[in-house]
Amino acid sequence: MDDKKNQEKEKQKKEKQDRIDHELDKKGDESTEKDETTDKSHGDILKEQIMQGCETYDRSGSSIFLSSITAGLEIGFSFLMILALFSFLEAKLAEDVIFKLISLVYPLGFILVILGQSILFTEQTALLTLPVLNKKRSIYSLFKIWGIVIFGNLIGGMLIAFTLIWLGPRLDIFDEHAIAAIGEHVVDFPLMTVLVSGILAGWLMGLLSWLLTSAKDTVSQIIMIFLITGMMAFTGLHHSIIGNIEIFAGMLVSSKISFTDYVYVESMAILGNAIGGAVFVALLKYRAFVFNVKMP
Repeated sequence: MDDKKNQEKEKQKKEKQDRIDHELDKKGDESTEKDETTDKSHGDILKEQIMQGCETYDRSGSSIFLSSITAGLEIGFSFLMILALFSFLEAKLAEDVIFKLISLVYPLGFILVILGQSILFTEQTALLTLPVLNKKRSIYSLFKIWGIVIFGNLIGGMLIAFTLIWLGPRLDIFDEHAIAAIGEHVVDFPLMTVLVSGILAGWLMGLLSWLLTSAKDTVSQIIMIFLITGMMAFTGLHHSIIGNIEIFAGMLVSSKISFTDYVYVESMAILGNAIGGAVFVALLKYRAFVFNVKMP
């Protein structure tokens, strides 16, 4: 009797999934028939996001890892501009004002990474979760690819941190005081605060990925990246990848930042970013579509 009930449940699940896939395919067919001036629907964007996520899964591990290192390196240009701006304004403005103005240069690295198609963990979190929700990929494959991307992003960030710590003082752009000030500012919060802050940052980055899929031109994409990442910087939300560079570099030059601080804060930021993107974007956007799918 139990076996029969289980079989019936599995049959219903399969029928439901087939119906969801049918609706997504229909949305995809409809979107190809629309002209470029027509706004994309929720289903259109979801279909494209799932397809983009699957394309990343289909890449080789070496390709993903190299692209992730590249993203970690490229986002370091945001850190370069942050340090340059901080040093330039330090004697002219109050420190709290400078941290707000940093939001004007913070988006640069994100623009380079995202438009350059390098793989950034926070921008890919929701994107890689959607194929799992749609049963196109397994939860194991999700955690595996997350691990590769995070590791690559962190390695790239550490490499650019070493480079900038060496280069900045020699070019007289900034000194170790600026590096320490930025790092200490990022870690100066309780871990629970970092976690919740990371969730909001991951949520915003997941939304950014969603919005970029709906954008029709590069200018619109740049504006979206600038607004979303600028908001993160202005409010001080914790982004695990650029935060990795800020804290790691600060740890190398400041006695106030220990390796334990680096590990704890970075871990909370990564966890928060993952939750924000996977739950508050991927899951909610996917379920909103699924709940509207009617069985025949």
